[in-house]
Amino acid sequence: MKNIIIYYPFTVAANPKSGSAIRPVEMIKAFEVYAKKNGLELIVISGTSKERRQQWGKLVEERKYEQTLFCYSENQTIPLWLTDPGHIPKDWKIDKDVFQTLKKHHVPIGVFYRDVYWKFDELYSLKGLKKFIMQTIYKQEEKFYGKYMHTVFLPSDAMGKYVNINTAKMALPPGGRYTEIKTNNNPIQKPFKGIYVGGINNDDYGLPTLVESFALLNKDSIKGELVIVCREDEYTELSQSDKEKLEKPYIDLKHVSGAELQQVYTEVDFAFIPRKRSVYNDFAVPIKLVEYLTAGLPIIGTNCSAQEDFIQSGPYGVITKDDAESLVQGMQDIQPQFEHYKRNIGQSFLQQHAWNERAEQAAQALIGGQQ
Repeated sequence: MKNIIIYYPFTVAANPKSGSAIRPVEMIKAFEVYAKKNGLELIVISGTSKERRQQWGKLVEERKYEQTLFCYSENQTIPLWLTDPGHIPKDWKIDKDVFQTLKKHHVPIGVFYRDVYWKFDELYSLKGLKKFIMQTIYKQEEKFYGKYMHTVFLPSDAMGKYVNINTAKMALPPGGRYTEIKTNNNPIQKPFKGIYVGGINNDDYGLPTLVESFALLNKDSIKGELVIVCREDEYTELSQSDKEKLEKPYIDLKHVSGAELQQVYTEVDFAFIPRKRSVYNDFAVPIKLVEYLTAGLPIIGTNCSAQEDFIQSGPYGVITKDDAESLVQGMQDIQPQFEHYKRNIGQSFLQQHAWNERAEQAAQALIGGQQ
């Protein structure tokens, strides 16, 4: 029986919360659908280097690589050789053995290359010798992928110029889940309700600017309300002055996730991604973007290039600059087009951007859709 291999050089999260943990789980589910549809066996190799060696050894013993159509892999935000507990690999050679064997048998391999924050001094926290050593290892990882990969998948096309891997590159941004989309025909509320879900301890995410925009919007009367969903520990760590800025009659602060968050999504009109414009944010595609759309929510997003392209592809909302006055204008601009954006989300978002579609797109890039 022909098969496809998913190779993750890390342990897959049992209960993923962050975007980087959600993606590997969702891609396994999507490839399960792809495999079932095409009568293929799906083989997942993941875990510590010792666990991967054991799983790979079984596959080699059964010579299943002779029937493998393609292999899909992902890296993490640390080099693939350092993903074992304590960042000390028990088996240095397993990744090379896997990719070398597959390439020798003409199996096309693709890797989702997650991040290049280590190339930006303002983002990479290590200093001195540690920084030099780690950046050297990251560069070796790029060379390693250049040797074995058929296609490198990226969060966005815009990230490609920062990835020094000499092979084909293709955008494979996060996707939405078919089972969770909930669109309705409810008109926009008065006052309207917007939602922000995410970090509150980093100005780069844009929450201070968003809070400022609501102060401007509501200076004479309350025209809009803002629901902020964040981790409780992040809120606890805020300074007293920052906490006071959130203590407004039109701001509702929540610490919810899972089903409770899904319920909150049904109570609001649209969502915000107010990230500050930067070289790095220009090629990032936050997973919250597709989660908002999966919940049927139009988006007001700042003009970071990759998320702007995604939102305008529907269009699924409005784009603004990353200052408070522009966000206020965005809140005004979204209202007359609100039902139009919701219709677009219901009609085209999941058809084009579901996780299942991402698996299909990866397969198409690796084998041209041929079974």
